[in-house]
Amino acid sequence: MATVIATYNIKGGVGKTSAAVNLAYLAARDGGRTLLWDLDPQAASTYLFRIRPRVRGGSDALIRRRTPVLAQIKATDHDRLDLLPADFSYRHMDLALDSFKHPTRRLAKVLEPLAEDYDTIFLDCPPSISLVSESVFDAADVLLVPIIPATLSSRTFDQLAELAGAAGGPRVFAFFSMVETHKALHRRVMARLRGVHQLTMLGAAIPASEDVEAMGEERDPVGAFAPASSAAMAYEALWWDLRRRLAVPA
Repeated sequence: MATVIATYNIKGGVGKTSAAVNLAYLAARDGGRTLLWDLDPQAASTYLFRIRPRVRGGSDALIRRRTPVLAQIKATDHDRLDLLPADFSYRHMDLALDSFKHPTRRLAKVLEPLAEDYDTIFLDCPPSISLVSESVFDAADVLLVPIIPATLSSRTFDQLAELAGAAGGPRVFAFFSMVETHKALHRRVMARLRGVHQLTMLGAAIPASEDVEAMGEERDPVGAFAPASSAAMAYEALWWDLRRRLAVPA
């Protein structure tokens, strides 16, 4: 049975897609059958894996299961790592979901046929609070939240944990993203939040790095083109920490 991990934040530009791409790459490299579903109509994950952002019939056909989800999955250049691409029609996914009696269950229904084909399924989610995000809370086993260490980070994380909990939802873990350790504010916020959220804040922190920015040019995970970089090592540590936490029952 696949473990479903959603990278999610209300805010955009916090390293959500970079985390999804790099962790999916590491999961596959470590031998797991891995799928990444790019739910963001901006299609950044799809672009990074050199795949065309198109789903036959669009989001409506996929959500209504008029088109078989297995037929939409594309292989990437990496062994054991597949992608369910984004489609620009995903911008209307809320409308498609709203037409169902139990709209928040639809993403889980779409994923059902894949449960035995993959060990881990990553969801790269759009930055919003919507029916799509509520459906993600229902479908995911884990909500992985990247947080830039700034003053309002704790409030954002508390809001997300409350939202996911209200949905009966997934385990919620956060990690620091785009960290600049030379900034005193970043160091203070990280120390404070790690003290407050000891059980849910992962130890690894992803640095603000040119190697992460270079993913757009290389169109590949950092671990594939710069495996010895500080960013690649940070994603390794994040993946190890997350796997360790998931091995412990909630």
